[in-house]
Amino acid sequence: MNVDAVPLDVPLLDARMPAANFRGMTYIAPKPPRIAVVLFNLGGPDQPKSIRPFLVNLFRDPAILRVPFFVRPWLARIIAYARVKAATANYALLGGKSPLLELTVAQARALEAALPELDVRCFPAMRYWHPFSEAVAREVKAWNPDEVVLLPLYPHYSTTTTGSSLTGWRAAAASVGLVKPTTALCCYHSDPDFTAASAAMIAASYAAARAALDLAVPLRVLYSAHGLPETIIRRGDPYQFQIERTAAAITRQLAIPDLDSRVCYQSRATPQKWIGPSTEDEIERAAHDRTALLVVPIAFVSEHSETLVELDVEYAELAHAKGVPGYFRTPAQNSDPRFIAALAGLVRRARLRGPGLCSFAGGRTCPKAHGDCPHARAGTPEPTAARTLVAEPA
Repeated sequence: MNVDAVPLDVPLLDARMPAANFRGMTYIAPKPPRIAVVLFNLGGPDQPKSIRPFLVNLFRDPAILRVPFFVRPWLARIIAYARVKAATANYALLGGKSPLLELTVAQARALEAALPELDVRCFPAMRYWHPFSEAVAREVKAWNPDEVVLLPLYPHYSTTTTGSSLTGWRAAAASVGLVKPTTALCCYHSDPDFTAASAAMIAASYAAARAALDLAVPLRVLYSAHGLPETIIRRGDPYQFQIERTAAAITRQLAIPDLDSRVCYQSRATPQKWIGPSTEDEIERAAHDRTALLVVPIAFVSEHSETLVELDVEYAELAHAKGVPGYFRTPAQNSDPRFIAALAGLVRRARLRGPGLCSFAGGRTCPKAHGDCPHARAGTPEPTAARTLVAEPA
């Protein structure tokens, strides 16, 4: 084909356009790349009899229960047995199961629709209940993509969540012989689109809460994240650092004058000392200060037992008992279009960076002290000044 013979009025073509005929010349549009996006999430029991094995799987994970390997299976069963009664009561409030898989599947379908220029299929992969990574890796292999993008539904990297999921996926892919160029996104804690989507949801909740309160009653925003034992953070896990970056970015984007906001941590599960302040302590502080609360589940992007039971039932009851003058909660993102658009942007940019490990900003965003950041373990240099400004806003 003589390129010089193409008329100047032929429109530009891209991969979304079908085969076309222009003055006797046939243009066949290239096929869009076939992309498998694997969505990592925690998982949850799908019926009451699944609760105990789900808990055993959770506590058998060496990233969760950090004890010698020969003790872990035995101890996991003991902990699961001790917790199954309370967990069963919690899931009974949700119809006997977790809604997490259905919500993740809905996010997967919405994300596919948000990437029309690509041949994308999204595969939810759960860590502690079905569908497990090995089954999902078989599905991905059968679909035969050109590339794989690993996208955690944990905005903040922790060795206990994204780190564990990445370890499980690598083992699963190797076991089924899935060998494809793979890009793994470690975190998106300060991605501008993600924090803007979060801020928009919080702003709507804040306005509704403010309208429901007497003007004389102050309103405080509590950014509540799942907690971790202090020992894990001291070993270099960047989770708390990243939570604080998200809270700072959202607060700036809310642009509410003199906004009263705090970060706190929920779901303590062991006798160890956990990072704080705890959400329970902040509820007591609000009662003492006579301020209403808007609780934001900052580390969760889907509704599940820790939002629908812990926040909406247990902490709401505590707030009422302590005399907090108002208790409100921002919903989790679920399939909010702005959140899904943010995920689509992350997928596009991760692909452009090519196979390997990346963050929302490209390279490492966590300072040297956070040695359990995956970039630190991979030997990636510390953040440059430019990247630090993205990750660590003033």
